[in-house]
Amino acid sequence: MTRYGKIIALRDEKVTEYLELHRAVWPPVDEMKQKCHIHNFTIFIQKLPDGKHYLFMYFEYVGSNYAADMAKMAADPITQAWWKLTEPCQERLPGTPEGEWWLDMEEVCHYDG
Repeated sequence: MTRYGKIIALRDEKVTEYLELHRAVWPPVDEMKQKCHIHNFTIFIQKLPDGKHYLFMYFEYVGSNYAADMAKMAADPITQAWWKLTEPCQERLPGTPEGEWWLDMEEVCHYDG
């Protein structure tokens, strides 16, 4: 199992819309995560002192081919439709690699008690 942490900014004018979308995530979107070996998927939100809202995503990947599973998810028409609603709410951060949407974070510490 591999843990992933990712971060992205949330556009101020889209905070309410984004939260409303995630109060009722489409079941096929979550089902695709499961098919792609993603578990314990969570998104957190926080407004920082710079006045902007940021989203932190955490999930655990339990598959054996992350790239193939992410390609499978990206090719799914329902997931694509969901992303067409959520992506306009988000703003890529400086330093996010070309072709990526969320910026990967480095795991520094983990306790599994």
